Amino acid sequence: MTDEQLIARIDEVKQSHPDNLMARHFDADYYLGLDAPLQARLRKIIASGVQNENSSMGAYAMAPDDYAQFAPLLDAMIRDFHGIEAGTPIAQPHDWDTSAVTSDLGAIDAKLKQVSMRVRVARNVASFPLPGAMSKEQRVVFEDVAAAAFAKLAENPDFGGQYLSITPGSPYEIDAAEYQRRVAAHQMFKDMSGDKYLNVAGISGDWPYGRGMYVSEAEDFLVWVGEEDHLRIMSMQTGGDLNALFARLHDGLQILGDLLPAFAMSDKYGAIASCPTNLGAGMRCSLHMKLPHLTKSGTDLTRVTTEAKSRGLAVRGAGGEHSDAGSDGLVDVSPSARLGVSEMQIMRRLYDGAAALWALETV
Repeated sequence: MTDEQLIARIDEVKQSHPDNLMARHFDADYYLGLDAPLQARLRKIIASGVQNENSSMGAYAMAPDDYAQFAPLLDAMIRDFHGIEAGTPIAQPHDWDTSAVTSDLGAIDAKLKQVSMRVRVARNVASFPLPGAMSKEQRVVFEDVAAAAFAKLAENPDFGGQYLSITPGSPYEIDAAEYQRRVAAHQMFKDMSGDKYLNVAGISGDWPYGRGMYVSEAEDFLVWVGEEDHLRIMSMQTGGDLNALFARLHDGLQILGDLLPAFAMSDKYGAIASCPTNLGAGMRCSLHMKLPHLTKSGTDLTRVTTEAKSRGLAVRGAGGEHSDAGSDGLVDVSPSARLGVSEMQIMRRLYDGAAALWALETV
């Protein structure tokens, strides 16, 4: 595709899909002003949004320094998605002090002691390309580095467990049946090879090499290896105590960070991630709530989505993005903002928002 064809294609996408943030903010003059090597790099970053016009972001970083290198385009997209006004700094605060405020939904209503909760952060190691630009060899080498760290993590009584790999020939390899069992249990990530967005970006390349999961014996601490980011580190539990959930994640992240090469971090962008939506705290925190009244017994997400959005939350169906609520009104609720807000602000936003939704449900 020539430069002229690329620019024309992006203009088509901008007209037909104005919510594609890459197309919305693409500046042909900026692109044409880059030298050939930088143009080639930027083409790869925006390839998914060019080929998949219904992309919401339309870009995946390939290297930790892509955000700084291509800031004239990516910053505009980042500000748009994260709601950061022009002229104000993009800055990422960090705060893991879970003792500052109590956030226990179970104290509001005993029924909320049964909610399923999960919080995860994306992390990438600075010395490797991001997943979209990794070769098969690099994926396997990184998995070996992670597995060595997990062997040491397994010695910790609070986080001890095992590493499960789906890389053919790995000493930690599990069979197809065990992999599917872990997927069905919502522990392991699904086969990425059929994802058209990740395929174009190169993130799902060489599937399943370099992929796997660490799981603690209690199955309350998981680490995905080789998904959209090098690592997705998560804490999960049933119960309304968000403080305990976040504290476990923070402790595990600190320990693991000491066992691995340095993570890619930025004072400006926070945790560097493949997708600009995951910059900043790099965090997604969610819980499953049964809201039959607000969802008309699971048939309509309109009201709960509106109520959640006004409180800085996003709502998905029980099966994740693009799914419907369960017949009992089960939905997935999570804070939308990840950049420009601290970890504890995210926790508190989820607590306050979930409490408000519950009050509407039980009025």
